[in-house]
Amino acid sequence: MAKFEAKNARVFGVSFDSQKANALFHTLFRFNFPLLCDPERTMGLAYGAASRPGRGGAAKRIGVIIDPQGRVHHYEKSASALRFPKVALSKI
Repeated sequence: MAKFEAKNARVFGVSFDSQKANALFHTLFRFNFPLLCDPERTMGLAYGAASRPGRGGAAKRIGVIIDPQGRVHHYEKSASALRFPKVALSKI
């Protein structure tokens, strides 16, 4: 995480699960970044991570880098949780 902080970047995860489920998941895996809740899949639909609103449908792991002006700087429609942090560091 220090490498992202050195580049003045923030990392967030987003999940379609409830706040309670995400809190348990966050604790279980000891994430060192916030995990945002998107149970209605609003953000997921906007960024192509959800196939339909509400419950059900497919969820995809994507990677998005948003610049300080709020524009998408880099987008991966199929992001690897292991590989994307390295890619992100190279893009910011």
